Amino acid sequence: MPWNVSLLMGKGIGGENLMADIGTEHPTSYHKAVPKKSFRSRLRKTWNHIKRDRQLLLLFLPCILFYVIFRYGPLYGLIIAFKDYSVFTGVLGSEWVGFEHFIKFFTNQDFWMLFRNTLLLGLYSLIFGFPFPIMLALLLNEVRNKWFKKSVQTFSYLPAFLSVVIISSMIIDFLSPNHGILNQMLAAFGFEKKYFLVDPGWFRPIYVISEIWANVGYESIIYLAAIAGISPTLYEAAKVDGASRFHMIRHVTLPGLFPTMLIMFILKTGSLIRVGYEKVLLLYNPMTYDVADVFSTYVYRKGLLESNYSYAAAVGLFEALVAMVMLLSANAISKRLGGNGLW
Repeated sequence: MPWNVSLLMGKGIGGENLMADIGTEHPTSYHKAVPKKSFRSRLRKTWNHIKRDRQLLLLFLPCILFYVIFRYGPLYGLIIAFKDYSVFTGVLGSEWVGFEHFIKFFTNQDFWMLFRNTLLLGLYSLIFGFPFPIMLALLLNEVRNKWFKKSVQTFSYLPAFLSVVIISSMIIDFLSPNHGILNQMLAAFGFEKKYFLVDPGWFRPIYVISEIWANVGYESIIYLAAIAGISPTLYEAAKVDGASRFHMIRHVTLPGLFPTMLIMFILKTGSLIRVGYEKVLLLYNPMTYDVADVFSTYVYRKGLLESNYSYAAAVGLFEALVAMVMLLSANAISKRLGGNGLW
């Protein structure tokens, strides 16, 4: 037998068993089953961690209470979506009707209109609104004049501190056919004044542009923080290699931003169909119902104005389930393509 074959079989050149010489045990001895910890030991370990981090947990307690009281507590009321709820009999005393309200909603002639409007408003806001905070963060990162940089940041952040009512009032004033600044500019250039807010064709562009204006500064903070976390040595190495500022943005900054961009995209996809009712409610009117009415405004009208609480709860539950499916799908696709996700 050749010497190399004998070595592979565990034999030395002199015939000794090399495995025995070095005291190697049987391979199966490395895979002994590790005994599982008992419930009491795990409980003791958890209690020790709580005692050790009690101060941090006390600081975190208000956040936990907020979510328990205002987020998870109200989930109990979702059962009225399956009942014929009456304020006189209460949640538990109301008659159980099963999926009657869901069937009524799905067979309603307004269902597809609401679904289309909600999806389009969310999709347009995602497509056109997602790149702007990234571009603003990249531009601010390249600015070397600190005074100019802070001024732009201040003006871009201001809308985030204004309520939806104030922003909507500003939009109505800007687009007023009589004294609105936009119509005044159109008249100055010889164009005819337009009634923007009663024209169905203008509602979606107005909504999307106002969303970008209101959120671009606030969301750019996240990307600026991510850029600050990129190692400066990468920029120094690129500069030594002769890379221009554009090439450093393309090959250093953007790859460093990609995980943050992915997480933000997943979060926005989850809220794609959850268009807030406040701004739509303040901007729409009977002339624009066909393009502006969404699930949230429909729930507001049915639940609060018409007191049809069970039907409104069924519509809201359907909207939440669709949003959850979109979020889970976006996270799964992200993990499959890029290896990163929310969980």
